[in-house]
Amino acid sequence: MTDPLAEVVSLLQPTARFSKVVTGAGEWRVSRDGVLQPAYCVVLEGGCRITADGRAPLDLVAGDFLLVTAPRRTVTSSPGLDPDAPIETVPVQTGAAAFQVGDPKAARNVVMLIGNAAFDSPDAAMLVPLLPPVVHIKGEDRLATLVELVIGESRAQRPARDEILSRLLEVLFIEALRSSPGMSAAPGLVRGLSDDRIAVALRLIHQSPDRNWTVTELAAAAALSRSAFFARFNRTVGLAPMEYLSSWRMALGRDMLRRQGGGVAEVARRLGYSSASAFSIAFSRHVGTPPGRYARGQAET
Repeated sequence: MTDPLAEVVSLLQPTARFSKVVTGAGEWRVSRDGVLQPAYCVVLEGGCRITADGRAPLDLVAGDFLLVTAPRRTVTSSPGLDPDAPIETVPVQTGAAAFQVGDPKAARNVVMLIGNAAFDSPDAAMLVPLLPPVVHIKGEDRLATLVELVIGESRAQRPARDEILSRLLEVLFIEALRSSPGMSAAPGLVRGLSDDRIAVALRLIHQSPDRNWTVTELAAAAALSRSAFFARFNRTVGLAPMEYLSSWRMALGRDMLRRQGGGVAEVARRLGYSSASAFSIAFSRHVGTPPGRYARGQAET
């Protein structure tokens, strides 16, 4: 059976950008706005608080794992520090991959392993909203081990380093997402897959994107009435069923065109379109450029 979560993460093409150990002391606050790169961390000692995209603050303690794709983030030294207080801390580098925030003379309040990644896929803007903006997991040693492997590999200069890193990051992201509390997540793929009925429909779409699915067929597979299925899919995934199918087809189509450098008719056939022209119309409407021109542009880069 096709695994939608693994497929989405694979298409996102996560790559390592930077990893570090961050030590905090005293009162401090670090904010980032408009960040397009996901971040992940494991709290080794102490604790801190994070607020992402206006959501309720999360208090992190030793052993916690965090994955953030939200573009706005504020991390503070303690629950008692107002995230809007007029204090902003600039991290100071203290070693090759080590940083200090706050007053180095004050008592240490947190030590974290932090990694910054990136999604290399041109479809990231479409696919990232399918993932939870914040994943907070407590007591998962597997995730801490994976973070240490990613950071260790990113600092080494060994053969096939980039290939190993991309695989490790895929595993890390999938492990984090499948460990997250699905039904409490924001609408998206993780929440959809945590709903037994909607998960059936999602897996069918990913297993056979070339089939001309209808809402009625997917509702029957999910053992729901058409109206109940449509409302439930919208509520859990954040998109209408046919909108999700179309978006997934376009993500696959762009990936095929990038890899093949052309073959519009073949891509159209593999995605279930009746003709190359029908696929071209749908692709142009969704992507903003005809598939042939898109393929040529990818071949030139």
